Amino acid sequence: MSQTNSRRTFLKDALSVAAVATVATGASTSSVFAANHNSMAGIVYTKENPGKWAKKVGGHLPSIKIDGQKVTVETDHGMSAKHFIVRHTLVSKDGEVLGEKTFTPDDEAISSYTLPAGYKGKLYATSFCNKHDFWLAESKV
Repeated sequence: MSQTNSRRTFLKDALSVAAVATVATGASTSSVFAANHNSMAGIVYTKENPGKWAKKVGGHLPSIKIDGQKVTVETDHGMSAKHFIVRHTLVSKDGEVLGEKTFTPDDEAISSYTLPAGYKGKLYATSFCNKHDFWLAESKV
């Protein structure tokens, strides 16, 4: 398996574990990742638990905007060949990947998705930076 495919598999698995843990416990992402013993600590960062990247929240945490069935995910992050947002993923409350977009350093870190008809509940958005790891935000429809 190539390094790129390994990274993609890891990210999808990490997101699935995070989403399932959140759904299973009925907790918010902040409480899921707050415990030091949690296996996701230091792997998935949130606004409430930015770990070693506390000064990086503003440019790495994805924002989620919902307008009807349209969801826009944006990460306010500069994009250069050495430092950029690699990917966004949008995940349902049940852990289903609703959409994903991979970026190049020439892109803006903005992605749009259409929710399934009648979708209600939590949504999880991720932003992966090539230098500052994997970030998770949640919102509710």
